Amino acid sequence: MFNRLFGKPKQETNALTTLDKLNETLDMLEKKENVLVKKAAAEVEKAKEFAKGRNKRAAIQCLKRKKLYEQQIEQLGNFQLRIHDQMIMLEGAKATTETVDALRTGAATMKAMQKATNIDDVDKTMDEINEQTENMKQIQEALSTPIGAAADFDEDELEAELEELEGADLEEQLLQPATTAPAATVQVPAGRQPARPVPQKRTAEEDELAALQAEMAL
Repeated sequence: MFNRLFGKPKQETNALTTLDKLNETLDMLEKKENVLVKKAAAEVEKAKEFAKGRNKRAAIQCLKRKKLYEQQIEQLGNFQLRIHDQMIMLEGAKATTETVDALRTGAATMKAMQKATNIDDVDKTMDEINEQTENMKQIQEALSTPIGAAADFDEDELEAELEELEGADLEEQLLQPATTAPAATVQVPAGRQPARPVPQKRTAEEDELAALQAEMAL
């Protein structure tokens, strides 16, 4: 009802300011705790001194004050624990909020990009690319087509001529007589007989070539 009359309540301080405030409060509580710890230790020392002087009543009073300081120290420890819990929860909520904001921003950006990119425009762009690619292929084929006198050459006729040249070259090699290199003169020392040359065994191809030459000679 109050929200309807006066609108929504004013928003609380942002997360960073709140975390800074909690840190300041935590530092203050830690300083107070250190002071109380020192006071409690001082009361213990006083109690020891009074005990040595046989002043039991004063020693007991010191111990009572020490107990009071310890109670305050425990209370401050609980306060610090609550502040730590609050800081952890606030940091978790801050991380969640930032994550949601980031996702919302990403979704809005993607939506805007989809609006800017129409599927019809994409199809049109791809058609233009394919058309340009096909035109380039036609241009390359036109440039690679022989012109002038080279365009009148018959490829089959050229291949047949090449086969005739290869056949004539092979026939010339078969008709050519085999030549042997002259044997090198070996200097034999006096008193020694030169070793008889070992006859080299002819291969089957050399035998066939010799037989073919003999038949042609007839």
